[in-house]
Amino acid sequence: MKIDYKNPQIPPGTGQVDVPLVEATEESLKGFGKLVSKDAYRNYPIEIVRWPASGWRKVDEGTGDEAGTVSGDFEFFWEGDCFKGKNHAVGSEYLFGWSKPPEKADPQSLEQPKEVLLWHANYHPDGGQLFFPLDGKPFITALALPGDDVRPENFVAFKVEGGMGLYIHPNVWHEAIVPLEQKAVFYDEQGAIHARVSVHFPNEFGVLLRIPIQ
Repeated sequence: MKIDYKNPQIPPGTGQVDVPLVEATEESLKGFGKLVSKDAYRNYPIEIVRWPASGWRKVDEGTGDEAGTVSGDFEFFWEGDCFKGKNHAVGSEYLFGWSKPPEKADPQSLEQPKEVLLWHANYHPDGGQLFFPLDGKPFITALALPGDDVRPENFVAFKVEGGMGLYIHPNVWHEAIVPLEQKAVFYDEQGAIHARVSVHFPNEFGVLLRIPIQ
Protein backbone atom coordinates (compact mmCIF):
# COMPACT_ATOMS: atom_id res chain seq x y z
CA MET A 1 0.00 0.00 0.00
CA LYS A 2 1.35 3.43 -0.92
CA ILE A 3 2.16 5.61 2.09
CA ASP A 4 0.45 9.01 2.30
CA TYR A 5 3.32 11.16 3.57
CA LYS A 6 1.20 14.32 3.71
CA ASN A 7 -1.75 12.88 5.63
CA PRO A 8 -0.78 9.90 7.80
CA GLN A 9 -3.66 8.39 9.76
CA ILE A 10 -2.53 8.00 13.38
CA PRO A 11 -4.97 6.44 15.90
CA PRO A 12 -5.78 8.69 18.89
CA GLY A 13 -3.95 7.68 22.04
CA THR A 14 -0.95 6.20 20.22
CA GLY A 15 1.89 5.56 22.66
CA GLN A 16 5.33 7.16 22.61
CA VAL A 17 8.89 5.88 22.88
CA ASP A 18 11.64 8.22 24.09
CA VAL A 19 14.68 8.38 21.79
CA PRO A 20 18.00 9.09 23.56
CA LEU A 21 19.74 12.29 22.44
CA VAL A 22 23.53 12.26 22.05
CA GLU A 23 26.14 14.59 20.61
CA ALA A 24 27.13 13.73 17.04
CA THR A 25 30.86 12.97 16.91
CA GLU A 26 32.98 10.85 14.59
CA GLU A 27 32.97 8.20 17.33
CA SER A 28 29.24 8.23 18.13
CA LEU A 29 28.34 8.20 14.40
CA LYS A 30 30.38 5.08 13.57
CA GLY A 31 28.22 2.82 11.40
CA PHE A 32 25.60 5.54 10.90
CA GLY A 33 27.46 8.18 8.90
CA LYS A 34 29.96 11.02 9.12
CA LEU A 35 30.14 14.69 9.98
CA VAL A 36 30.73 16.94 6.95
CA SER A 37 32.37 20.37 7.04
CA LYS A 38 31.37 23.48 5.12
CA ASP A 39 34.42 23.10 2.88
CA ALA A 40 33.58 19.51 1.91
CA TYR A 41 29.82 19.18 1.45
CA ARG A 42 29.56 20.32 -2.20
CA ASN A 43 31.96 17.62 -3.42
CA TYR A 44 31.34 14.93 -0.85
CA PRO A 45 31.57 11.36 -2.25
CA ILE A 46 28.06 9.88 -2.06
CA GLU A 47 28.06 6.09 -1.91
CA ILE A 48 26.03 4.48 -4.70
CA VAL A 49 25.03 0.84 -4.28
CA ARG A 50 25.16 -1.48 -7.29
CA TRP A 51 21.77 -2.80 -8.42
CA PRO A 52 21.42 -6.36 -7.01
CA ALA A 53 21.44 -9.39 -9.27
CA SER A 54 18.12 -11.25 -9.48
CA GLY A 55 19.72 -14.68 -9.98
CA TRP A 56 23.06 -16.43 -9.69
CA ARG A 57 24.71 -14.45 -12.50
CA LYS A 58 26.55 -11.32 -11.37
CA VAL A 59 25.76 -7.80 -12.53
CA ASP A 60 28.42 -6.72 -15.03
CA GLU A 61 31.21 -4.52 -13.71
CA GLY A 62 30.61 -0.85 -14.45
CA THR A 63 26.83 -1.28 -14.65
CA GLY A 64 23.99 -1.09 -12.14
CA ASP A 65 25.41 1.93 -10.35
CA GLU A 66 25.41 4.57 -13.08
CA ALA A 67 22.41 6.72 -12.10
CA GLY A 68 24.54 9.01 -9.95
CA THR A 69 23.01 11.50 -7.56
CA VAL A 70 20.45 14.28 -7.43
CA SER A 71 20.75 17.40 -5.31
CA GLY A 72 18.63 20.35 -4.25
CA ASP A 73 17.25 22.23 -1.28
CA PHE A 74 15.42 20.30 1.44
CA GLU A 75 13.21 22.53 3.61
CA PHE A 76 12.18 21.52 7.14
CA PHE A 77 9.67 23.73 8.94
CA TRP A 78 6.97 23.99 11.58
CA GLU A 79 3.38 25.00 10.85
CA GLY A 80 1.98 25.40 14.33
CA ASP A 81 2.26 21.99 16.01
CA CYS A 82 2.92 20.21 12.67
CA PHE A 83 6.44 19.46 11.46
CA LYS A 84 6.73 19.34 7.65
CA GLY A 85 9.25 19.19 4.83
CA LYS A 86 9.78 19.68 1.10
CA ASN A 87 12.54 17.83 -0.74
CA HIS A 88 13.15 19.75 -3.96
CA ALA A 89 15.79 17.22 -5.08
CA VAL A 90 13.13 14.54 -5.62
CA GLY A 91 9.95 16.65 -5.66
CA SER A 92 8.37 15.28 -2.47
CA GLU A 93 6.44 16.80 0.44
CA TYR A 94 5.98 15.33 3.90
CA LEU A 95 4.23 15.67 7.23
CA PHE A 96 7.00 14.27 9.43
CA GLY A 97 5.41 14.63 12.84
CA TRP A 98 3.99 16.84 15.56
CA SER A 99 4.98 18.62 18.77
CA LYS A 100 1.89 17.16 20.50
CA PRO A 101 -0.15 13.98 20.04
CA PRO A 102 -1.56 14.20 16.49
CA GLU A 103 -5.18 14.40 17.64
CA LYS A 104 -4.29 17.51 19.71
CA ALA A 105 -2.02 19.20 17.17
CA ASP A 106 -3.08 22.65 15.98
CA PRO A 107 -1.55 23.93 12.71
CA GLN A 108 -2.30 27.49 13.86
CA SER A 109 -0.58 27.17 17.25
CA LEU A 110 1.99 29.79 18.26
CA GLU A 111 3.62 27.60 20.94
CA GLN A 112 7.34 26.87 20.62
CA PRO A 113 7.83 23.12 20.01
CA LYS A 114 9.67 21.36 22.83
CA GLU A 115 9.74 17.91 21.22
CA VAL A 116 8.90 16.17 17.98
CA LEU A 117 6.81 13.01 17.57
CA LEU A 118 7.74 11.02 14.46
CA TRP A 119 5.54 8.36 12.85
CA HIS A 120 7.85 7.06 10.12
CA ALA A 121 11.45 6.32 9.13
CA ASN A 122 13.09 4.95 5.99
CA TYR A 123 16.38 3.93 4.44
CA HIS A 124 17.75 4.11 0.92
CA PRO A 125 19.23 0.84 -0.43
CA ASP A 126 20.56 2.59 -3.57
CA GLY A 127 22.86 5.15 -1.95
CA GLY A 128 23.84 7.45 0.89
CA GLN A 129 22.36 10.86 1.66
CA LEU A 130 23.98 14.16 2.63
CA PHE A 131 22.42 17.06 4.54
CA PHE A 132 24.15 20.39 5.11
CA PRO A 133 22.40 23.34 6.84
CA LEU A 134 22.66 26.41 4.63
CA ASP A 135 22.20 28.67 7.66
CA GLY A 136 24.96 26.85 9.56
CA LYS A 137 22.70 26.20 12.55
CA PRO A 138 22.69 23.03 14.71
CA PHE A 139 20.10 20.31 14.12
CA ILE A 140 18.89 16.92 15.37
CA THR A 141 18.10 13.70 13.54
CA ALA A 142 17.23 10.14 14.60
CA LEU A 143 19.12 7.20 13.08
CA ALA A 144 19.17 3.41 13.44
CA LEU A 145 21.66 0.90 12.09
CA PRO A 146 20.77 -1.24 9.03
CA GLY A 147 18.42 -4.20 9.35
CA ASP A 148 14.79 -4.75 8.39
CA ASP A 149 13.95 -6.00 11.91
CA VAL A 150 14.43 -2.47 13.26
CA ARG A 151 12.45 -1.47 16.36
CA PRO A 152 11.66 1.95 17.89
CA GLU A 153 14.16 1.37 20.71
CA ASN A 154 16.98 0.94 18.14
CA PHE A 155 16.88 4.66 17.25
CA VAL A 156 19.33 7.23 18.56
CA ALA A 157 18.90 11.00 18.07
CA PHE A 158 22.11 12.85 17.17
CA LYS A 159 22.58 16.56 17.76
CA VAL A 160 24.91 18.03 15.12
CA GLU A 161 26.75 21.21 16.12
CA GLY A 162 26.46 24.43 14.13
CA GLY A 163 28.55 24.71 10.99
CA MET A 164 28.57 20.96 10.32
CA GLY A 165 26.51 18.71 8.06
CA LEU A 166 25.73 15.00 8.15
CA TYR A 167 26.33 12.19 5.67
CA ILE A 168 24.20 9.05 6.20
CA HIS A 169 25.42 5.71 4.85
CA PRO A 170 23.19 3.58 2.55
CA ASN A 171 20.72 1.33 4.41
CA VAL A 172 20.84 3.43 7.62
CA TRP A 173 17.37 4.21 8.97
CA HIS A 174 16.62 7.94 9.18
CA GLU A 175 13.82 10.44 8.96
CA ALA A 176 13.46 14.18 9.29
CA ILE A 177 16.26 16.59 9.97
CA VAL A 178 14.89 18.61 12.89
CA PRO A 179 16.03 22.25 13.10
CA LEU A 180 16.12 23.97 16.48
CA GLU A 181 14.27 26.94 14.99
CA GLN A 182 11.01 27.38 13.08
CA LYS A 183 12.54 26.65 9.68
CA ALA A 184 15.81 25.56 8.09
CA VAL A 185 16.95 24.84 4.54
CA PHE A 186 19.51 22.13 3.84
CA TYR A 187 21.57 21.17 0.82
CA ASP A 188 20.50 17.60 0.07
CA GLU A 189 22.30 15.11 -2.16
CA GLN A 190 21.28 11.46 -2.56
CA GLY A 191 21.10 8.56 -4.98
CA ALA A 192 19.08 9.40 -8.09
CA ILE A 193 17.05 6.19 -7.99
CA HIS A 194 15.72 7.23 -4.57
CA ALA A 195 14.56 3.75 -3.54
CA ARG A 196 12.93 3.90 -0.11
CA VAL A 197 12.20 1.19 2.48
CA SER A 198 9.89 2.31 5.29
CA VAL A 199 8.80 1.58 8.85
CA HIS A 200 5.45 2.96 10.06
CA PHE A 201 5.80 3.06 13.85
CA PRO A 202 2.09 3.35 14.83
CA ASN A 203 1.02 0.57 12.43
CA GLU A 204 3.83 -1.82 13.34
CA PHE A 205 4.49 -1.03 17.02
CA GLY A 206 1.64 1.19 18.22
CA VAL A 207 3.97 4.08 19.09
CA LEU A 208 5.48 7.36 17.92
CA LEU A 209 9.16 8.26 18.39
CA ARG A 210 9.58 11.17 20.81
CA ILE A 211 12.70 13.36 20.51
CA PRO A 212 13.43 16.39 22.72
CA ILE A 213 14.41 19.52 20.82
CA GLN A 214 14.64 21.99 23.74
